[in-house]
Amino acid sequence: MLSRLLQLAAIAGLASSVFAQSCPNGKDIGNGVHVPGNIPANPYEPLQHRLAYAGPTGMTVSWNTFSLIDQPMVWYGLNPGKLDMYASSNDSRTYNTSRTWNNHVKITGLEPGTEYYYRVSGTNGANAAYLPTYKFKTARLAGDDKPLTIATFGDLGLMGRDGLSTRTGPIGGDNYTALGASETNTIRSLLQMKDTYEFLYHTGDIGYADYFLKESVQGYFGTADNETMPTVDEVAEGYESLSEQFFDQMVPITAEKPWMVLAGNHEANCDNGGVTDKKHNITYTSDYCLPAQQNFTWYNKHYNMPSAESGGVSNMWYSFESGPVHFVSLLTETDLGEGLLGPIEKAKGNVNGPFGKPNQQVDWLKADLASVDRQKTPWVVVGLHRPWYTSIQIPEVYTAWQQAFEKIMYDYNVDMYLTGHVHTQEVFTPMFNGTADPNGLNNPRAPWPIVQGAAGHYDGLDQFESSERLNGSIYSTDQAYGWGKLTFHNRTHVTYDYVASRNSSVIQSNTLYKEHSFGGAAGGASSKNKDAKDGGKKAPKVNIRQSIDF
Repeated sequence: MLSRLLQLAAIAGLASSVFAQSCPNGKDIGNGVHVPGNIPANPYEPLQHRLAYAGPTGMTVSWNTFSLIDQPMVWYGLNPGKLDMYASSNDSRTYNTSRTWNNHVKITGLEPGTEYYYRVSGTNGANAAYLPTYKFKTARLAGDDKPLTIATFGDLGLMGRDGLSTRTGPIGGDNYTALGASETNTIRSLLQMKDTYEFLYHTGDIGYADYFLKESVQGYFGTADNETMPTVDEVAEGYESLSEQFFDQMVPITAEKPWMVLAGNHEANCDNGGVTDKKHNITYTSDYCLPAQQNFTWYNKHYNMPSAESGGVSNMWYSFESGPVHFVSLLTETDLGEGLLGPIEKAKGNVNGPFGKPNQQVDWLKADLASVDRQKTPWVVVGLHRPWYTSIQIPEVYTAWQQAFEKIMYDYNVDMYLTGHVHTQEVFTPMFNGTADPNGLNNPRAPWPIVQGAAGHYDGLDQFESSERLNGSIYSTDQAYGWGKLTFHNRTHVTYDYVASRNSSVIQSNTLYKEHSFGGAAGGASSKNKDAKDGGKKAPKVNIRQSIDF
């Protein structure tokens, strides 16, 4: 099975005629072209480049190699022809089932809001692909009020033959949403629009390497028993192959745009939450996951988010700032505190977390939000994977993660929160405690929830069962793959555009107005916006598109 998967990998990803030059055994032939998912001819060839902010004066550069590097290095400078500075580390990580090593180098002492050029160890070595000198731009200092635009989305999977394709639906799920012959997928759309945003904010479910099991059982790689009933070893190898393909596909974007991620349930292990093969009466559970592919190991080896700079815990919860916005990334899967059980924390045979001490995440969240200087950084945005407001499922009781976080976000004047998990796009009016804020998007007291889980993966999109929507829903679609373009225009106005991946057009837009008239410098519970009954002022007119829907 694996050999067939690697053959498919040779034509996966962003279409290019050079892919045909790959050898059928899934190994590059050393002609200066790397095929996504292939083994490079030079095992030290740097692949899968990705960036992450490390405070306003730092940047972490990460990449993968098929051999251990004793001292990963990054050469950088202000001119692409003069990379006269360097940084190094001893951080080359792997795990038992991985074919690659994850190399991480943190560069410090950079100027904020500044463009740098860089190359990493092994670039353009013998028999390696011809890689360019990449560039990145550091985060802006807090208090920089110039407009800031980011790309944001959740639930983005592998695109192409081994992931989302026109075959999705009849095989992968009950939603037949598919890409047309002339339509682009989300990765291509993000690449086309790369010059319009400063970084990616990915709210969980990254790549879906754990879908190898489900795809196999459903006949995506073939219908013979040896292709639909993978062994434990084949699951381990297939998981890594899908992962490598996904990172290869993302490189044209993530080598130059910081990719700020948070954990979703599909980062936990290899079994997609359990898969049933009805034909053979087999239920695949976490028992099919070797220890190296459990407990968010893949996620924590591949990424290096700024928890050290923000007092968080590994990649599980952390915060960062750029210009007028303070971003907070949370974990909904475990570590909810106050005796609340995370949805996959006590999974049978596969304990996920906890990653901190009891109540550590919620205590950190309160302290982090209280420390924000809202005079310098008026906007506060929270990212977390699972929503509690969604029209796909209308719960009768509060979810554990809503109990853990919603009141804290309300008390500390969080402006909006971005989620995923549900594979639709849905925008709500500002909400708290199940009630819509009477001011709507005109200076509300409550935070603004947005569900953005429609970036696309093997299963396609979830479907609304009827025309009924949860109270407060103001826009929803289960028909268009897409991502969010979030623009902070100034201290008082932010616009969320929903961009259809198929042609990169904006198909829906909403603008939030917030006065941000706090009584003190910090954003703590004692420095709240006016209550909704006192906050009825009309938003000042600005030249911003308010709503598009076509």
